[in-house]
Amino acid sequence: MEKTSKNKKIDMQKLLAPLALVILYIFFAITGNNFLSEDTLKTILESAYFVGFLAFGVTFVIITGGIDLSLGTVMMCSALIGGVAYGSWGWPLWAALILIPVVGLIAGVLNGVMISYLELPPFIATLGTMMMFQGFGAIITKVQTQRFPTIGMEDAWFKSVFFRYNNFPVGTLYLIGFFLLAAFLLNCTRFGRYTFAIGSNEESVRLSGINVKKWKTLVYMISGLFAGIGGVFYAATYTTVIPGTGNGQELNAIAGVVIGGTSMSGGSGTMVGTLIGVFIMSVLKNGLLAVGLEAQWQTFFTGVVVIVAVLMDIQRNKVANRA
Repeated sequence: MEKTSKNKKIDMQKLLAPLALVILYIFFAITGNNFLSEDTLKTILESAYFVGFLAFGVTFVIITGGIDLSLGTVMMCSALIGGVAYGSWGWPLWAALILIPVVGLIAGVLNGVMISYLELPPFIATLGTMMMFQGFGAIITKVQTQRFPTIGMEDAWFKSVFFRYNNFPVGTLYLIGFFLLAAFLLNCTRFGRYTFAIGSNEESVRLSGINVKKWKTLVYMISGLFAGIGGVFYAATYTTVIPGTGNGQELNAIAGVVIGGTSMSGGSGTMVGTLIGVFIMSVLKNGLLAVGLEAQWQTFFTGVVVIVAVLMDIQRNKVANRA
C-alpha cells in the first residue's frame, strides 16, 4: 500500500509541467491584453521553433548527465556560415540550407570527441566551443550581418517553406515532425536505451561491454545537428543573423528541458516533457509582454521558474529513491 502511494506521488509529479502550462495560459488569458487572439497564438508557436530544436537535442545530452553550453552560438554560427555561402560564395539557397545543419553536426562531433575521448568535463568542453563558434561566426562573416531572403525577394520560397505560408505557421509542422523523430530515437531505439543507461550508471554500462565513448559522442552529434536545424528556423524567423550573438539561447533550451521534467543528474527525461517545457517558456515570454512587462522581466521570471524546476527535480529524485 505504501509503495502504491509513493508511485502515485511520482506519477503526479509528471503532471506538473502540463498543469503549469495550462495555468499560465489561463492566467495570461485573464490578465493579458489580447492574449487569446489568433495572432498571439501564432506568435507563441513561432517563438518555440528554434528553441524547440535546441531543446530536443540537448535533452539527450542532459539525460546522459552532461550539458551542452555551445548550442546557442553553434546555432548562430551555422546560420551565419549558411548566410555567407548564399550571399557571398554564390551557393544556391538549397545548398546553403543543407550546409547549416552540417556545421552544427561538425560542432557536435567536436564536443563529443573532447568529452568522450579526451575526457574533458562537458561544462568546460562546451564552454570552450561556445566561445570558439561565437568567434568563428564573426571571423567567417568579417563581422557582417547576414541576410536571408524574405517575401518579395528572389528565393522568397524560403519564408513560405520554413516559417509562414498564407499566414499559417508552417514551422509548427516541422517542430511536430522533429519532435516525433526525437521521441522515436529516445524511446524506441538502442541509441535511446543507451542514453538512459549512461545517465543512470555510466560505469556499469562500460563494464557490460558497451562502447560508452562512441554512444556519448553520438549524443553530442545529435545535439549539434539539432542546433544546426534550429539555425535554419532562426534564419527563417528573423531573416537577419548578427555575428557575435547566440549566447543565452542555449539557456532557454536547457530551461525548457529542466522545466519539462528531465533530471539534471541524468537517467530520466521525456521528449513530451521537453516540448511542454518549451511551450511554457514561449507562453511566459509572450504572456509577460501581454501584461505590459518589459523583456528583462522574462529573463528574471525564467530564472525563477528554472530554480523552482530544479528544486522539484531534487524532490522528485528523493521520492523516487525512497520508492
